[in-house]
Amino acid sequence: MDRRSPQAPFLPRLPTRRNLRWASGLVLMAYVTAHLLNHSLGIVSFAAAETVLRGVQHFWHSLPGTLLLYGAATVHLALAVAALWERRTLRMPPLEGLRILLGFALPLLLIAHLTAMRGAYQAYGIEGSYARVVWGRWSLPGATAQLAMMFAAWTHGCIGMHFALRARPGYRRFSHLLLAFAVVLPLAAAMGFVSMGREFQWTGVPPAVVPNAAQGRTLDAVETGIEVFYALGLAALLAAFGTRHWLARRPRGLSVSLRYPGRTVQVPRGWSVLEASRSHGIAHLSVCGGRARCSTCRVRVLGPAEHIGEPGRDEQRTLERVRAPNDVRLACQLRPRGDIEVTPLFAPPPNGGRPAPVSSFGREHDVAVLFVDLRRWSGLSERQWPFDLAYVLDRYFATVGAAVRESGGVPNQFIGDSVMAIFGLETDLPTACRQALRATELIGERMDAWSEGFEAQFGQRLDFGMGLHAGRAAVGEVGYLDTTTFTAIGEVVNTASRLQDHSKAAASRLVVSLFAAQQAGLAHAADQVDTLVVRGRSEPLAVICSQPVPAATPL
Repeated sequence: MDRRSPQAPFLPRLPTRRNLRWASGLVLMAYVTAHLLNHSLGIVSFAAAETVLRGVQHFWHSLPGTLLLYGAATVHLALAVAALWERRTLRMPPLEGLRILLGFALPLLLIAHLTAMRGAYQAYGIEGSYARVVWGRWSLPGATAQLAMMFAAWTHGCIGMHFALRARPGYRRFSHLLLAFAVVLPLAAAMGFVSMGREFQWTGVPPAVVPNAAQGRTLDAVETGIEVFYALGLAALLAAFGTRHWLARRPRGLSVSLRYPGRTVQVPRGWSVLEASRSHGIAHLSVCGGRARCSTCRVRVLGPAEHIGEPGRDEQRTLERVRAPNDVRLACQLRPRGDIEVTPLFAPPPNGGRPAPVSSFGREHDVAVLFVDLRRWSGLSERQWPFDLAYVLDRYFATVGAAVRESGGVPNQFIGDSVMAIFGLETDLPTACRQALRATELIGERMDAWSEGFEAQFGQRLDFGMGLHAGRAAVGEVGYLDTTTFTAIGEVVNTASRLQDHSKAAASRLVVSLFAAQQAGLAHAADQVDTLVVRGRSEPLAVICSQPVPAATPL
């Protein structure tokens, strides 16, 4: 059973386009990072940088290293071309536009360097050397070109990593350190380049094998040919993109109607719903930037099946992850083939539809959620003075809150006579479930101890009910303007609340889902299982009822 979602079907992790883009990007980012770190050693000395360069070259010049590096570069570039071609508009956030611009400019910046270094090695067996690179570029135009190439490659990779990881809790937790590293590393590499050049000026240029005149002319010709070929290919792609866009917007071009609430727009066939929204100024939320890495752009779709089509693999995995109904699709992936009606399901922020920062939406995390509720509170409220009730609530909240904190959880919300607690914000799910069950034991012991004197003071026993469930939830700040609170949102929260409600009918102090019990390591739990139909869930839930409620004193 998948611990992230108790009832979710098993999804085979086969390679998708998104997986390939991510894997190839990681390989290239590792190469660039190692390159810049190697450059940084020039601050120490040319000898230190050159020694490390020899070891690095040994790996990348090997057959596995060559296949890995150039295979990743080929895959990454091919996927970038495919992604650009699939776009029907170039409207996009500025940072995303910068990433794409740098990505397609990089080959032109790198061709000269790769031809001079790798080309010379492959054709003539001439090893790359910092003596060749630094001294060959030791002029204002040459140094500027070298540094621009490094900064462009590093910036493109950092933006791509940011887009891929910005919704993950670990990334946000260490984002300040990663930002510092992203700024310091290219600066250190530039300082290493300058330091080696100054060292050569003082001590002389170390001897290095360089291509002779004939070899240099051959390498220059190869470089020019590759640059012209790439430039023509890129120009052809942009020309084809522009031509298709022009033809699609002609009166006779094939178009589809998208009916939004209160508005209908015409767009060329092949546009995604998200592209249609952006092109016509319709506020449409999309946190991940349109790559099926979130579901914030989801829309409810109404129309003929042949106009809607089937979701792709990346989209299907996201829809299944959020258990979306059959009539819900991702706007960034849905490309209608005919007229349909769409309704965005997430309201955009009140800032012109621009996506809010990811941090304002929180993060997804596996948690255990516990609800605790006082029993017969309405009857007590009717007979007692308000300040007496305030005292009872204050002590009740303190008792439950202390038990939760001592067990490793966070007492999150105090609403009326109910307390919601979250476990697992800094631990794995099994630990969170064990902590939550420990908290229920402490709450029971301390509430029973308090209840002995409570009955004499207030005329009734003090009792309570609890519900515990575990699974994946979104945790973060929600609210309006300055009135926000940290909480968890998702099916696991709703179900835990329903289990607490069911504890009344079950005459039990605690109703815990079988999934949470199993995560906590209760191997004997299967012998005590009941099946419960929980309001708001499409499937019954296996639960365990424990700790029978003591007999109540008649009111």
